[in-house]
Amino acid sequence: MKGDEPRITHEAAPRTGSSRARFERYREELARRAREKRVDARGKPVSARQRSFGALFRAYLSLLRPYRAMLVVAFSALAVATALALVPPAGVKIAVDSVFGDIPLPEALRQIAPSWIDLGDRGAVLAFIAGLTLLTVAVKVAVGLLGRSRATVVAKKLQVSLRRRAFSKAIRLPLARVHELKAGGVASLIREDAGAAGELLFGLLYNPFRAVIQLVGSLVILAFTDWRLLVGAAVLLPMVWFSHRTWIGRIRPIYRDLKKVRDEIDGHAAESFSGIRVVRGFAREGAESARFTRGTNLQARTELLVWWWSRGVEIAWELFIPAATAALLWYGGTQVVEGRLTAGDLVMFLTYVTLLLGPLEVLANTATSLQTGLASLDRTLDLLAEKDEFADTAARGTARPSPGSVRGAIAFEGVSFRYAGSDRAVLEGVSFEAPAGTMVALVGHSGAGKTTLSNLVARFHDPTEGRVTLDGVDLRDIELASYRRLLGIVEQDVFLFDGTIRENIAYARPDATDAEIARAAQVARADVFIAKLSEGYGTRIGERGVKLSGGERQRLALARAVLADPRILILDEATSNLDTESERHIQSALADILRGRTSFVIAHRLSTIQEADLILVLEDGRVVERGAHEELTRTSGRYATMVVLQTETRRAKA
Repeated sequence: MKGDEPRITHEAAPRTGSSRARFERYREELARRAREKRVDARGKPVSARQRSFGALFRAYLSLLRPYRAMLVVAFSALAVATALALVPPAGVKIAVDSVFGDIPLPEALRQIAPSWIDLGDRGAVLAFIAGLTLLTVAVKVAVGLLGRSRATVVAKKLQVSLRRRAFSKAIRLPLARVHELKAGGVASLIREDAGAAGELLFGLLYNPFRAVIQLVGSLVILAFTDWRLLVGAAVLLPMVWFSHRTWIGRIRPIYRDLKKVRDEIDGHAAESFSGIRVVRGFAREGAESARFTRGTNLQARTELLVWWWSRGVEIAWELFIPAATAALLWYGGTQVVEGRLTAGDLVMFLTYVTLLLGPLEVLANTATSLQTGLASLDRTLDLLAEKDEFADTAARGTARPSPGSVRGAIAFEGVSFRYAGSDRAVLEGVSFEAPAGTMVALVGHSGAGKTTLSNLVARFHDPTEGRVTLDGVDLRDIELASYRRLLGIVEQDVFLFDGTIRENIAYARPDATDAEIARAAQVARADVFIAKLSEGYGTRIGERGVKLSGGERQRLALARAVLADPRILILDEATSNLDTESERHIQSALADILRGRTSFVIAHRLSTIQEADLILVLEDGRVVERGAHEELTRTSGRYATMVVLQTETRRAKA
């Protein structure tokens, strides 16, 4: 567990040093947290965790509200089954006192005994008691199974609901937040945290409810047996509170930190495999493996710390319960010897003490899983509480234009944009009009703001200042989903899904016919390579289209955009991976597709945008030149210089 530490987010430790050093710094941070008396504005202590147990409990009850009917059945059945479980020890007492001893059979038992049973026959009485006990146990098992099954159904329904809500929330978060979470972190949050929160029903409600009924029932029965024994048994109860306050209260904050470490490790692992070509291209397999190993070493050390805290609770109970039982046995035995209790009373008492302590011990031993579930619930609630994309302007977006009613005129009016937390303007004072059906080309060096401008058109971001309009309506006043359905986007970094070619082309229109899909592929010149595949449009292309070349992936992305039949089309270096001949064919085909549609094209090859209605030359986020190709080439400005340089470069290569 030695070596430089990977870039793993750990709440309490810097990202440098060995896993051992980071772990020691983390333990120091835990000690500091425990020593500090942090208080809120009202002077109340602030826990290291984000929500108190009471807040989490109330939140969980609200999540269970849709399942009230099933929960009533589950907990009613549980109450009956737990009460029935308290009956058999009474049968043992009667057998010891009345069958093996000389104490008369209780009158209540005589009343329910069938007439054919000879109550003077000890063997018959013993068989009768055993039969009643078996019947009680059978009913208890059947009723308990009913309650457990209903509770399990609720847990699974809640699990599915939380996972669905978590996924729906995560996929609607602002892009910057999604990038922070990373793929591995999102998957862990949806699969593990939301899943564990769903299963929390048993640790938080079901098992404690059973323990309370068993506890109260046992205490009532013990009170009728000997109140002094009851007092001795009740002394054990503060042990539960003590173990929770002293031990368990420290576990959940560590689990929250541990989950962050796990998510970071998962994120790095997913990132390594997504960029496997880069990893292998720079011979970094060993370094990535070492980084993953050091991360898991830190995770293991933290897990061992939690393990020791949890074992402290278990050891305390394993030592305390036998000692308490022995003391009660000594006292009860003394009472029997002195004639104050019968042997049956003592047997029944010790049995009920076991029933009393059993659920408490189970709760103590399952405290770790309970804390894990609470930490998972806490993180899930954190996710669900985050704001959706453009949540602040969601109330404005009420207009829902239909494709047939949209002309497609886009206008920028004094638009400036800065990323959150940055003072640098990526775009500043950009104004222009793109009438419906026109082609706007964006030209400039890397970092000039071309992609950011197209992202504002797609409304992946909102302007910091100014506004972007569609047919004169501010995009913020249009429902986001309705607006996005008007768009078609093809980016340089093509993303394809692990499925068939047919499924990827039809992603925006799953109901498209095979003929429509084939037509879109023809327009994008993708039909040429598809025809050479043994399974044609049914060929699976692997994650991110790994089985295809860069040019083939871009043709599929173009076909996907063509099939969507958008009113507004954004092409961000969409032909950069195509050979010259394929690009010429696609440009010719796209001329028909773009006709009547507003399009924004980013291209470094200036030969591909000569037919643009408006060319915007950007530099440092500002529009420094604008006009058509012929107009701009007649000047001695930046665009003309770029055309000359590219022409000379092509001649030199020729």
